[in-house]
Amino acid sequence: MMSLPPILWMQAFEAAARTLSFTQAGRELGVTQSAVSQRIRLLEDRLGQALFVRHPRSLSLTPAGQAWLPSIQEAFTRIAEGTAEVFGPHPDAPVTLRATPAVQAGWLATELTHFHRRHRDVTVRLVSAVWPGDFSAEGVDMEIRYGQGDWPDMEAVLLNEEVMLPVCAPGVARQLHKPEDLAGHTLLHAAGFALGWPSWLSLAGVEGLEARCASFICDTQVATLALAARGAGVALTHRRLFEGRDDLVAPFALSMPTDEAFWLVRPRARAPRPACDALWAWLRDMGELD
Repeated sequence: MMSLPPILWMQAFEAAARTLSFTQAGRELGVTQSAVSQRIRLLEDRLGQALFVRHPRSLSLTPAGQAWLPSIQEAFTRIAEGTAEVFGPHPDAPVTLRATPAVQAGWLATELTHFHRRHRDVTVRLVSAVWPGDFSAEGVDMEIRYGQGDWPDMEAVLLNEEVMLPVCAPGVARQLHKPEDLAGHTLLHAAGFALGWPSWLSLAGVEGLEARCASFICDTQVATLALAARGAGVALTHRRLFEGRDDLVAPFALSMPTDEAFWLVRPRARAPRPACDALWAWLRDMGELD
């Protein structure tokens, strides 16, 4: 550690390299342009290499500067993450909630709208994820995950039992009176789920009917629902993702239970802030009301 340059110099380098402006870097750091320039000069003398090419009215990074910048940014990010993990984020920091795009576009958008009206003082930061990830990677406070709720070191609350059912555009639904009528239609498949069309068709008593249907395979339910809404076929989706949509209808009453469901999760070891507790309680209670 003793061989590292002073952190103020590296901070000046990161800001100047990111903005390509000593003036803008100074504004970010609350110092003058000349102070940033001096710190960069001292840093370059310490390293024995130039980090910037000074043009008459602009800056550019040297190859050495370009090669070093990712390491500096990664180091600062890890310091910030480690500080938040141990001491918690600033009390006024946004509450970061992660969910899949399908969940965000459905019931979650409604619930967050209601929450915002009741808690105007809480800022929510919504980030997207297709699969569960590391909480520390984005400073995530809580997440809505799909699965069986068996994640180690996580507090998990079930957001109601889940079922899957076919949905389609109203025009397509008028052609479907019984499961056998799906023959000749396009079945929209979402990859990555334990249960799919073969399971539902078997439950409906028409096992193997998918062989008489066209197929369209997507990697998310967002895509299958978007295609279904445009009349491209029939999607098999989770009830929670279908609720509240007026561009889709369920042509059959039959739904299929699933062992997996949507869960509200957060790390057990992290001490939650009041704002996090408020959003957690809101989403937990909304799940219990369904």
